[in-house]
Amino acid sequence: MTGLAANLGRRSAVTELAPAAAATTPALRKAGTVRFEALGKSYASSAGQVQALAGIDLDIRAGEIFGIIGRSGAGKSSLLRTINRLERPSTGRVLVDGEDIAALDEAGLVALRRRVGMVFQHFNLLSAKTVRGNVALPLRVAGLPGGEIARRVDQALELVGLTGKGDTYPSRLSGGQKQRVGIARALVSRPEILLCDEATSALDPETTVSILRLLRDINRRLGLTVVLITHEMSVIREICDRVVVLEAGRIAEQGPVWQVFGAPNHAATQALLQPLQHGLPEDLVQRLRDKRHGAGDETLVELSFLGRNAPDLGQLAAVTGQGAGRGRLRLVSSQLERIQGHSIGKLLVALGPGVAPEALAPLADQTRILGYVDASDD
Repeated sequence: MTGLAANLGRRSAVTELAPAAAATTPALRKAGTVRFEALGKSYASSAGQVQALAGIDLDIRAGEIFGIIGRSGAGKSSLLRTINRLERPSTGRVLVDGEDIAALDEAGLVALRRRVGMVFQHFNLLSAKTVRGNVALPLRVAGLPGGEIARRVDQALELVGLTGKGDTYPSRLSGGQKQRVGIARALVSRPEILLCDEATSALDPETTVSILRLLRDINRRLGLTVVLITHEMSVIREICDRVVVLEAGRIAEQGPVWQVFGAPNHAATQALLQPLQHGLPEDLVQRLRDKRHGAGDETLVELSFLGRNAPDLGQLAAVTGQGAGRGRLRLVSSQLERIQGHSIGKLLVALGPGVAPEALAPLADQTRILGYVDASDD
């Protein structure tokens, strides 16, 4: 197949699998919204009632990739499963496209679950069925004719990059391929919302990246709303537009990913971000002093960028003045990244004598003097 023919085929598959309520671009879509109003969920246990969720007020916009993160037991799965009513709220409401789903009868609930696809952590594939049989299962349950099932299955497999694997059994697939089958199965009913329940936690890092890219591509091509839960901040950073952090069943904080990563306010968020952050290099820890020991000591300054300013090395150099003596500035280390077009992270610089650390304050969101080092140690 030529490149042009392949592209046309992919566009056809995308068009066919797009939800009927979708407009020509994700930005114009109105279907796929979720709203939680004063949501609470409790479970009975031998020790009494356990409160899994409490006071959840949250809006998920049509066409966005929305992340729900928290430590084990924070209530992530309980919250996700209320969207397709696998869990019934104990208090409050869940509205999908403005409709209170608690009021749905059996037929309405079946229709809801066709509009809300779900991808599971452990794939949930039937070992006795081929890839094609697994993907076709929701359509067979819905009673669609054989020709329509075959057409939709082919389109879904093409979209997830499994063309030619239809007759393969799950036991012959890699973990990443199995998850692609799970995604194809979730898409074949043409949902407007895709729920991902720890969809990458059973995968190795390289496969995780490929699955996240696939989910982002599907979101952009089909305009689907994607809601995913995870305990890994790296997954949120890679794919999400906005995120909510849950702690003990309540919202700790929420907002655009760049904002939550750049200036986490809650201790739970800070703890979740800790694995992504690097401390002061060990060699500097050994040399760092609280006070100057000599005229040649350098001041170690940490410049934090929280998404509002971008590092300008020209300005950094300018504030130190001219020459290699009084105006000396060294870049010691950098931990910067771009998230949603915003600079997040830290620069560590060493200032020579005569350079006032206060002069750097306007160039970053936060500045902090860490201590002093002897320049002759370099």
